[in-house]
Amino acid sequence: MKFIAIIPARFASTRFPGKPLAMLGGKPIIQRVYEQVRKAIEDVYVATDNEKILNAVENFGGKAVMTSSEHRSGTDRIKEATEILGVDADVIINVQADEPFIQTEQIVTVCKCFNDSDTQIATLGKPFDKEHGFDMLHNPNSPKIVVDNNGYAMYFSRSIIPFVRGKEEAEWLTSFPFLKHIGLYAYRTDVLKEITTLQQSSLEIAESLEQLRWLQNGYKIKVGITNVETIGIDTPDDLKRAEEFLESNHL
Repeated sequence: MKFIAIIPARFASTRFPGKPLAMLGGKPIIQRVYEQVRKAIEDVYVATDNEKILNAVENFGGKAVMTSSEHRSGTDRIKEATEILGVDADVIINVQADEPFIQTEQIVTVCKCFNDSDTQIATLGKPFDKEHGFDMLHNPNSPKIVVDNNGYAMYFSRSIIPFVRGKEEAEWLTSFPFLKHIGLYAYRTDVLKEITTLQQSSLEIAESLEQLRWLQNGYKIKVGITNVETIGIDTPDDLKRAEEFLESNHL
């Protein structure tokens, strides 16, 4: 089975404009993401809508493709990139451009989901750490997943799912194995073409979670389990924390 990875990277961002080019430990964030992904996947591309990002990737020896600035999601940008590149891969991996600490084992885990022939889309879930407490579980910016007995997603939500009846909130994390969604995706190539033609669904609009569009239209999303925590960079404050992480781990 052939895999390729595409990193969608746009310049505009409400909370952090130009984020892919922000420096982290002497390298642009996009370079750190690219180098991490290359440890697991041979064919890696950045799909962008900005000449500065394109040039930065090419300057560090990476491969990049220019795509439209009109895309509403990274999934749409990746689909256009596959058309421009004429890729013949079986599976396309979507790695977020703000995940400079993505780990090889996480990418391998999502790839292994396709050993199951029923898998159409794959993503990752991480058990919530009990020591982080109820506030982290309650955080709407940390979506939760519930899965069936075969490891397929039943639902994603910004709310806490499931509700644990008969227990105090302080006991919830010790009463149920809650899963946090990690936003790494992979799609069979034919499925990627299909899901980018779908209209927004009512659940997606309600929760503002794109993957609910796929679930609501009957696509099967396999959830690989990881115990690795990553540090996504959404804001300048996140970048400061990432710098501290680099220094403390001598990376």
